[in-house]
Amino acid sequence: MRYLECPDTYEPHAGDGPLVFLAGGITGCPDWQREAVRGLSTTDWVVANPRRQNFPIGDPSAAETQIRWEHRHLTRADLVLFWFPASDAQVTTQPIALYELGAAAAGGRRLVVGAAPGYPRQTDVRLQLWLARPDVEVQSTLRATLAQARHAL
Repeated sequence: MRYLECPDTYEPHAGDGPLVFLAGGITGCPDWQREAVRGLSTTDWVVANPRRQNFPIGDPSAAETQIRWEHRHLTRADLVLFWFPASDAQVTTQPIALYELGAAAAGGRRLVVGAAPGYPRQTDVRLQLWLARPDVEVQSTLRATLAQARHAL
């Protein structure tokens, strides 16, 4: 696996596997991306993670850089893996991730989606995807979502 984190830009290398984008909650969510990266470490994929270890919160241009990076890599990805986690400390609906899911689903992107049972909009994610993309089965655990990604690629 080759790991890519915002703001580093994906440049294809010979022998790279598919580009997989880790989409889903960042703000107010557990760091599920770290677990996903560990779970995908034995693949030959390029894994693009929008969650930065050190987000420059004092930089006024950081938000625009982040949004542009995410858009670029979401649209270039061979597979977009969405995970909507629950959190005991702070439950958040992750509205931007929901927007990105809607755009990806409507655009026909190759998707793998999971939503934890404690995610407050889990029913919405399941029903909206069933209506728009019945080919996408929403998983209930991150482990099952990662397994579905392996199967999809």
